[in-house]
Amino acid sequence: MIELIPAIDIINGQCVRLTKGDYDQKKVYNDDPAAVAKEFEQLGFRRLHIVDLDGAKSKHIVNDAVLRSITTETKLTVDFGGGIKTEEDIEKAFEAGASMVTVGSIAVTKPALFIQWLDKYGADKMILGADVRNGMISINGWKEDSKEELLPFLKKYIDAGVKNVLCTEISKDGTLQGPAVTLYKEVMKAYPQLHLIASGGVSQKEDIEELEREGIPAVVFGKAIYEGRIDLKELLK
Repeated sequence: MIELIPAIDIINGQCVRLTKGDYDQKKVYNDDPAAVAKEFEQLGFRRLHIVDLDGAKSKHIVNDAVLRSITTETKLTVDFGGGIKTEEDIEKAFEAGASMVTVGSIAVTKPALFIQWLDKYGADKMILGADVRNGMISINGWKEDSKEELLPFLKKYIDAGVKNVLCTEISKDGTLQGPAVTLYKEVMKAYPQLHLIASGGVSQKEDIEELEREGIPAVVFGKAIYEGRIDLKELLK
């Protein structure tokens, strides 16, 4: 059974979605992310993915108060990412109630520091963020492309103990054009032991069913929910 993880992206304390990570293509869906999280919990979801888009842009956590309101008002298991550049950011996220943090850019720019965090906090609390554009890892809120290719990048950190990877195909994100199934199959073929979380492009229930058929362990999706393209009660059946 594929793990279903709804997403809440935050700018200025509001629940928003971008298209392909473009801050100029922002759409606000709700002024109260905690209310959205409560709806997810009432429907039967157990897990939530939160992205602090202000944090990703500012290179430090910004919306920890929103995170705290969600973890205080729900029992959802929350993974939190966006702007985690220091140990202080990690501690802030955990203090605000996150169960896991997603770290991407630091794994590219400061690999030794990422491995230090992995050793300190453990593989169950650290999710490696692998945001991909044209086969290369992108960093700093998707504003810069690195010289890291996806599969060697993943291998380096799987060898270091990483178990959880959130992989977003940037060209698909927020487009509602279907997920990058071929990419995820390639990752799972190379590293079948990985708990891979597919992200980007989900537009309908059939997309999630396809990912499940292909053996993808988990999926994050957001825009399809907010645009009313997926009946969540039907999906959770």
